[in-house]
Amino acid sequence: KTQCQETDQPTAALLKDLKSRGLLEDTLVIWGGEFGRTNYSQGQLTKDNYGRDHHPRCFTVWMAGGGVNPGITFGETDEFGYNVAKDGVHVHDFHATLLRLLGIDHERLTYKFKGRDFRLTDVHGNVVEELLA
Repeated sequence: KTQCQETDQPTAALLKDLKSRGLLEDTLVIWGGEFGRTNYSQGQLTKDNYGRDHHPRCFTVWMAGGGVNPGITFGETDEFGYNVAKDGVHVHDFHATLLRLLGIDHERLTYKFKGRDFRLTDVHGNVVEELLA
């Protein structure tokens, strides 16, 4: 709760400032991490040990501006917040979507490795059109 209170107003101020300067539509703001957190913790919670466990199955990313469809929630977990229940986004799809928002064709962004062209989004990445404005 405290961490959310410490970031809520500064985040709103950033978005308000970008919008007032006419920069929000050209600026992609992303708030996320490399993994999620469970809604529970194994072990005893104390004042010094209050974190939750790492959770690779589900996580949240918040985006604004830069061509993102505003005001939507995309994807759902089960009632425990443990598994994807609807509209999961694979990391390759997320990367493809971010690259599109940055004006880059993810299918043409390749790198050579051992004589073969590889894509950041692998062969499975697809842009999540519902996230685009």
